[in-house]
Amino acid sequence: MATLYTQQSKNISKTWLLMGVFLAFIVAIGYFASDYYGNPAIVYFAIIFSIVMNISGYWFSDKVALAVSGAKPIQREENRELYRIVENLSITAGIPMPALFLINDPSPNAFATGRDKNHASIAVTSGLLGMMDKTELEGVLAHEMSHIGNRDILLQSVIVVLVGIIAMMSNIMMRSNFRGGNRDREGGNAIIMIIGIVLVILSPIVATIIQLAISRKREFLADATGALITRYPEGLASALQKISDYPRGLAKASNATAHMFIANPFGGDSDSDGALDKNEKISWLAKMFMTHPPVEERIKALLGK
Repeated sequence: MATLYTQQSKNISKTWLLMGVFLAFIVAIGYFASDYYGNPAIVYFAIIFSIVMNISGYWFSDKVALAVSGAKPIQREENRELYRIVENLSITAGIPMPALFLINDPSPNAFATGRDKNHASIAVTSGLLGMMDKTELEGVLAHEMSHIGNRDILLQSVIVVLVGIIAMMSNIMMRSNFRGGNRDREGGNAIIMIIGIVLVILSPIVATIIQLAISRKREFLADATGALITRYPEGLASALQKISDYPRGLAKASNATAHMFIANPFGGDSDSDGALDKNEKISWLAKMFMTHPPVEERIKALLGK
């Protein structure tokens, strides 16, 4: 059974594995391009690029996630009640006080980011602060504290950068249309081209799979851990229901950062194409391509139903 401590170790291992897979994937694309265009400098560039991006992803991915989401720092004088709640939860959870950020958006949502508990941030939307009562807000913040304690934040923050880069490189390769290739080389060129096309087509699929691989089980664990922190699971359950019922998504919702939020940022308990009917049964295939478990399942788990 997953616990706070086993999850910390797993997330660290997953982060290093993800970085290794990213490096290999980018080098593979670089090798294809180098061979196809007859320019060995491309593969060297790919190696250097992947190493630099891995390092940048580790140290700066949280800043990228906050910037992409339009989050701005919240000063204590601007919301003393929020600071007081977070300070109390930090003491209970046994982690340092995270930095607080505000996303000026009426859609209720929140996420945590950072590389470890000593360099963590929590971003909340103005809609969340305006819509939730105290126990609901505590539930949401405790959930985000759990992501910090579980070290989910390192993995999910690094993914923002790496997935974005994979998607960008795939787009560049597709737009290049493989023009200018070394078509006069003897043998193997057709095979190399086919491999390259497959890599380019798989790039966005790999990016999606990476996101989905870390986005589901950790939400249930963070819900459970958050409920332990507040000793009141009903607060988080009520907050999740309100977030799910809100029909509009975040203005700056992005596929690169969707997995970081407490609930789907595109609006309601849905995928990025629109909200699901509350009475509609979600198929197992549809669940596989959702960045978050269905809210109904999370609420039932919290309330022990």
